Amino acid sequence: MNIKPNTYQKLVHRFLMLKPVSTFLAVVLHRADKLLLKLSGGKYTVTRIVGLPTLQLTTKGAKTSRFRTIPLVGLPDGRKLVLIASNFGQKHHPGWYYNLKANPECVVRFNGGTQSYMARESTGEERERYFRLGISYYAGYEKYEVRAAPRHIPVMVLEPVR
Repeated sequence: MNIKPNTYQKLVHRFLMLKPVSTFLAVVLHRADKLLLKLSGGKYTVTRIVGLPTLQLTTKGAKTSRFRTIPLVGLPDGRKLVLIASNFGQKHHPGWYYNLKANPECVVRFNGGTQSYMARESTGEERERYFRLGISYYAGYEKYEVRAAPRHIPVMVLEPVR
């Protein structure tokens, strides 16, 4: 399923990308999404309601080796999924990025199915293409890139394990 945000949702995005709002979301959104997933039987997240494709990523902790599941925006590209490690424009990468770098095998629940994936960081033209794909869903990624500077925002590609 490759549904992009509608006009109303894009208007909501303009509010969400404001610095004070995104700073707040960096702290609470994943918790709110987890709670809403639990209450809705895995059907809804705040992120999905505002028109962004959401997945649940399970990674093995880079330091703890414990498994962690977090709801994230996941951009479909055929059978691949793309994750943008913007961390809402903060100065550091999100924890899940370090987990995937240390342990690239992961499990994703997306569109009602669960599958194993192998993660890799994209570079060069591929990274730019996927970052532009992210912007086509959520223009806030451009603002996050400016706010995060000089940090380079990684773009992770998840490829299905056969």
